Amino acid sequence: MKRLLLTAVLSALMIAEVHAESFTISDIRVNGLQRVSAGSVFGALPLNVGDQVDDRRLVDSTRSLFKTGFFQDIQLNRDGNVLIINVVERPSVSSIEIEGNKAISTEDLMKGLKQSGLAEGEIFQRATLEGVRNELQRQYVAQGRYSAEVDAEVVPQPRNRVGLKIKINEGTVAAIQHINVVGNTVFDDETLGQLFELKTTNWLSFFKNDDKYAREKLSGDLERLRSYYLDRGYINMDIASTQVSITPDKKHVYITVNINEGEKYTVRDVKLSGDLKVPEDQVKSLLLVQPGQVFSRKVMTTTSDLITRRLGNEGYTFANVNGVPQAHDEDHTVDIMFVVDPGKRAYVNRINYRGNTKTEDQVLRREMRQMEGGWASTYLIDQSKTRLERLGFFKEVNVETPPVPGTDDQVDVNYSVEEQASGSITASVGFAQSAGLILGGSISQSNFLGSGNKVSIGLTRSEYQTRYNFGFVDPYFTADGVSLGYNAFYRSTDYDDLDVDVASYAVDSLGAGVSLGYPISETSRLTYGLTVQQDKLKTGRYTVDEIFKFIQDEGDSFLNFKASIGWSESTLNKGVLATRGHSQSLTLETTVPGSDLSFYKLDYRGQLFKPINNDYTLRLHTELGYGDGFGSTSGLPFYENYYAGGFNSVRGFKDSTLGPRSTPSRGAAVTGNQGTIADPDQDPLPFGGNVLVQGGVELLFPLPFVKDQRSLRTSVFWDVGNVFDTNCGSKPDCTKVGFSDMASSVGLGVTWITALGPLSFSLAMPIKKPDDADTQVFQFSLGQTF
Repeated sequence: MKRLLLTAVLSALMIAEVHAESFTISDIRVNGLQRVSAGSVFGALPLNVGDQVDDRRLVDSTRSLFKTGFFQDIQLNRDGNVLIINVVERPSVSSIEIEGNKAISTEDLMKGLKQSGLAEGEIFQRATLEGVRNELQRQYVAQGRYSAEVDAEVVPQPRNRVGLKIKINEGTVAAIQHINVVGNTVFDDETLGQLFELKTTNWLSFFKNDDKYAREKLSGDLERLRSYYLDRGYINMDIASTQVSITPDKKHVYITVNINEGEKYTVRDVKLSGDLKVPEDQVKSLLLVQPGQVFSRKVMTTTSDLITRRLGNEGYTFANVNGVPQAHDEDHTVDIMFVVDPGKRAYVNRINYRGNTKTEDQVLRREMRQMEGGWASTYLIDQSKTRLERLGFFKEVNVETPPVPGTDDQVDVNYSVEEQASGSITASVGFAQSAGLILGGSISQSNFLGSGNKVSIGLTRSEYQTRYNFGFVDPYFTADGVSLGYNAFYRSTDYDDLDVDVASYAVDSLGAGVSLGYPISETSRLTYGLTVQQDKLKTGRYTVDEIFKFIQDEGDSFLNFKASIGWSESTLNKGVLATRGHSQSLTLETTVPGSDLSFYKLDYRGQLFKPINNDYTLRLHTELGYGDGFGSTSGLPFYENYYAGGFNSVRGFKDSTLGPRSTPSRGAAVTGNQGTIADPDQDPLPFGGNVLVQGGVELLFPLPFVKDQRSLRTSVFWDVGNVFDTNCGSKPDCTKVGFSDMASSVGLGVTWITALGPLSFSLAMPIKKPDDADTQVFQFSLGQTF
């Protein structure tokens, strides 16, 4: 800038010396232009042919041309009445090269340079380059890289161009050697040190980088320190000063924080003022602050938030509630006044949806509890958001309530969603641990064609099973949420070909069913179902006495009609990979008169997610089952038995290998059945039982180094469970129900939502192994969550 001013002054002096008299311009000529067009010069020049000019107007014209930034030198001359402008253009930037940067990406640096006016093709100004260099230096210092160096080299090139080479030596982030809080008498150094996100170097610093100094982190730590005191009654706590010292080699940082704690204050009185809009007793019930308590800013602000939300539920979306403390230093007490300003009641103008590229608007709209035209209820808006999250179609759901322009009592409600895979359409050749080679094709979609309906069509062929199935569920068969579902299936299963040591038999099943679901509250519903099923049994290589006896007593072909009634409840925050809330279901299924067999099964499933903090969640889950025969049927049919062990049961044990064992057959095959005589020397095999007890505890945590955790779940788990038989008879290794006979394991599990469905695997180590149970350390599953 000084150089420009000097040039302008010299030019003005020269003009004053050469053109002491005014004249009328007959023509204007510009010399020295290379890239800048003559039009740009004439557009900036405040002179035209025919103008009468004097020294002042010529000086003003020179300044105007300099302001364009295109020129580094300008001279005005006169040839008769012709004004001659001689210019020297500034060079343009032909290339920019950046070397040595890692902490800040080249792309981000290029964007920053462009915003500052340095980019290829732009006019080069050294002052701008110097400013950019200083700003980069400041950015690295803010990251704690005090030894960083930024050098800029300007390389002249032909045709009045320059190339820029920016060389960066980022250095290393200075490690924190010591954090010292001075002036604390109430709380010890260790307690206050735990509040800091910044830490001195420790054995976890290599992974967490918590010993690297950053100005932003220190500001956050100081605010946490201040809040800690304010939440414990020290309302006059003050951070007097903060010193950050750097060692001469710029590798270590010493932080000293000087504080004044002040005295502890208690609450003397709590009052309300303003227009409450709701009954005063309801507002008072929300007051978490009570006389006699130690003053806490957190409790005060939480109370303000609760009152604000209560008013928001009544449509006062713009309500403002402030807690105002008034200190009494003489007795160290505080009066708190909550000032309520409800504002106008707001009404919903429009409800809009964004991001649902596959899911139809009506699928989202039918989950709404907030209606257009009604007053804007905070509760109903949030409840609608929760219902969208429970669908399981979206990774994330966000909601905003911007005011409608030009009004003071209307808002729009905007829901933005990010869709995720909710099913699959595949033709597959695969391999599973327990089933061997699998050939199949299937459509399984919880959001079929964006309609919100659940559809599944499948054909699967493996070494031991052939299966055809079709299922359909319309969750909104009626507008008030009554669901309708129906299904048809055929299964041919031969456990002789299964590479799992279970008692073998073959069963062909053909059936169809229908179900109705009826909502009884916002979070629970009743389900009724009826299924007709034809089963035909055959014995196998390892057929056992229990199977032979069942076929002798009951036959080998059955037509059964099964009726079911179930209750379910879910307060989960998400339909897939939930992190908060609970779900549970209770189902009773029984055969009805007209069936060949008489039996029933009662099943309960439940899970609870309890957040520990923002990163860690505790999950408790259980599954209980009981079945038995009635009437002419003695006990639960063996092919309806429960099994335990495997991925969705007790991990670390092979599929279906826990529980009672069978009695190897030593007799002949049943007349009229196509089975064979079993090997008398065959070891007892898992046979299942009529009682299932299993559950576990999981600690969910974020996977390190993965930024997007929304489609990923990792956990450490403890699984327990087993199957029991209340009608043991002569079966060996058969025990009555008892917790002392539970199998258990611990391990690590991962679930990832892929385009093909949830992919899960686990590494587990059994810690209590029942006799004869088969273990399996690594297990995986594609298509179901855990």
